[in-house]
Amino acid sequence: MLGATVGTLAGMNVRHLGLVRETANRLSGKEAEAWHSHLSGVFRQGLPKAEPVSEQKFALLVDLGTITVPEDYVHGTRLKSFREKNGEKLCHYDGDINDENFPNPIRVLKPGDKLRVRAFKQTVRGTTSEERMAFLATQKAVFPGAQGASLVWEQKRDELPRDYWHASVDEEERLWRPVNDHHKVPGFLVFSHDAFNFSLVSFEHEWQGNLALLCFCDLSAEASAKAGEPLGA
Repeated sequence: MLGATVGTLAGMNVRHLGLVRETANRLSGKEAEAWHSHLSGVFRQGLPKAEPVSEQKFALLVDLGTITVPEDYVHGTRLKSFREKNGEKLCHYDGDINDENFPNPIRVLKPGDKLRVRAFKQTVRGTTSEERMAFLATQKAVFPGAQGASLVWEQKRDELPRDYWHASVDEEERLWRPVNDHHKVPGFLVFSHDAFNFSLVSFEHEWQGNLALLCFCDLSAEASAKAGEPLGA
């Protein structure tokens, strides 16, 4: 019992842990039980309340509802076909957003898939890549990469908040990395005059200003999340 208490106090400094062990060795069985109970109560009362990881640094910007992957969707050539169809409608299309550089997102989409999409803005001056990924984990997000962003533009571009850059992040190793540079995250910059750029930003940099996160959730996974596991309101 006392060994378990010592384990829970691993955050204490070495000197204090030494005192705990020394005291434990001197006590009889009943004394040890009483001391354990007292120490556990003190330990519990002294703990600060844990805050949800990174959640206070993001807030819902817009709920875009559902996107559906079209029946003619082909993952391996999606970005090429998207550019051929829509490139002239964009103010700028970064040529590095292509099927060769972004071939393997965590969530590879298939025809008929349905995803709920929301955009979250930053509520603090800047966020790190670790904070962004931790927040998306609390939302049970999936990561369809540049391909997912292209579907958002096709189906929801009129609903995207203006003057924000909407990023479709993925795990670092899934992102394209130019030689001697950072990993790159694709996304749409939406101007106030309804113009769009499909461009890249650094994954590793601290994001400031008007950068927002696209949050994709599988509807099947979302339907299975019950009370006590909110996916963000």
